[in-house]
Amino acid sequence: MSLSMREVRKSYGTAEVLHGVSLEAEPGQVVAIVGANGAGKSTLIKVLSGAHRMDSGEMTLDGQPLNLKNPRDAIERGIRTVYQELSVVPELTVTENLLLGALPKRGGLVSWKQAHEQAAQLLDNAGFTNVDHRTKTGELTVAKQQMVEIAKTLGDNPRILVLDEPSAVLAGSDLDSLFELIRGLKKTGTTVIYISHRLQEVLDIADKIVVMKDGEFIAEMAPDETDEDHIIALMAGRTIEQIYPERRQEFGEETLALHNFTRPGEFEDISLSVRRGEVLSIFGLVGSGRSELVETIFGGRRIGSGDLMIHGLPRRFTHPTQAMRAGLALVTEDRKRTGLILGHTVSENISLATMKGLLLQMKKIRAGVSTMTEDLSIQPHNCAALEAGQLSGGNQQKVVLAKWLLTKPSILLLDEPTRGVDVATRVQIYSMIDQLAREGMSILMVSSDLAEAIGAADRVLVMREGSLVGELEASQTTEDEVLAYSIGTKKCQE
Repeated sequence: MSLSMREVRKSYGTAEVLHGVSLEAEPGQVVAIVGANGAGKSTLIKVLSGAHRMDSGEMTLDGQPLNLKNPRDAIERGIRTVYQELSVVPELTVTENLLLGALPKRGGLVSWKQAHEQAAQLLDNAGFTNVDHRTKTGELTVAKQQMVEIAKTLGDNPRILVLDEPSAVLAGSDLDSLFELIRGLKKTGTTVIYISHRLQEVLDIADKIVVMKDGEFIAEMAPDETDEDHIIALMAGRTIEQIYPERRQEFGEETLALHNFTRPGEFEDISLSVRRGEVLSIFGLVGSGRSELVETIFGGRRIGSGDLMIHGLPRRFTHPTQAMRAGLALVTEDRKRTGLILGHTVSENISLATMKGLLLQMKKIRAGVSTMTEDLSIQPHNCAALEAGQLSGGNQQKVVLAKWLLTKPSILLLDEPTRGVDVATRVQIYSMIDQLAREGMSILMVSSDLAEAIGAADRVLVMREGSLVGELEASQTTEDEVLAYSIGTKKCQE
């Protein structure tokens, strides 16, 4: 069933975001759409999913007009969308989320036996067998919640599946499962619209690549006609010579140390240290305990046993405010759920962590916000009065970073700092991380991106099933070696 979009336009107020976009996609085809944050990708897929109505243009599906008034219209026409920002209900189990509104009943009551069987089958069909369907969804990692979102769409046997940054938090075998799922959908004739900033996977999985810039499609090509450097140059409008900064050579004293740090059921006997001016990355597959570890360091989860040392002094945080007072900051992996208040302005979001009581030093706060928006190049210019939800994903991430940098931390914890961020913005963030380290800040970074975990760090730690299984010098290791530790084919003693 072919999809056609012709001269689609969409404006927000007086600002036109889509400038006459046209796209063709055939049954069984994977069409990848790439572009910098703010290029219009999110608006395009919201139009295609029925979340936003186009102002003008034409959409057809198999030659028939596609007049979508709301998401239900899209679903009824066989179009399903998995957004980058999750929509699962945290308080419900995985089974309830997967079958929301369609739980099987017998005699007027829910047949939970049948429901669990159907949920398990959906997860199995998607290849995500490591997700427990009886667990409350809010207790899962963001990566596993993403798997639930993807598996949920398969119950309707979609004709068109739109995936917005589906791999942003996946790695290793989970990423392999996603790609295998996409290949299977192709064979059944499903059209996949694939949005991603990970260009190598785009080259691997797509049949056609479309580059978007400033609300327009500026190039269309087959994967064998291009490479990463060419795509980056098209997206950014310039050539980016170097993704990662030169590595730092000198480090100061130990600022953060863990000794046998344990939280039962999540991680066990973790011992590590970070020095002043050092970037230490942690890589691990879904379920390795990496995010749980940094959240526990920050006081967001209670520690079971073990020791935490901050600047040589023993500490035990039971609440994030205690960690903040000790000079720590945490950029969480889910910016929209735990990093931002989307309905509040950029200025309000940036100043959230530095507000103290009702008597705010407004002049000082405004100055800090202005400095941060300028230093981090948060777009659009003069965006302080805009709602955070109106910004692109990359600029939202910069707002979260700005919020925490305004607290002037000595230790910065970063959980997936470039999730859903385009290459040009990644380079900006890597440069900022490097500058902060050179100024003496200690940085502990969790990343599911192998290249990032190695390229942006001085040392790499690898976690597997809640344990620390490898410690490597970033300059002397490879992606293959790090991945081998994470899946257990290479052991600590080797």
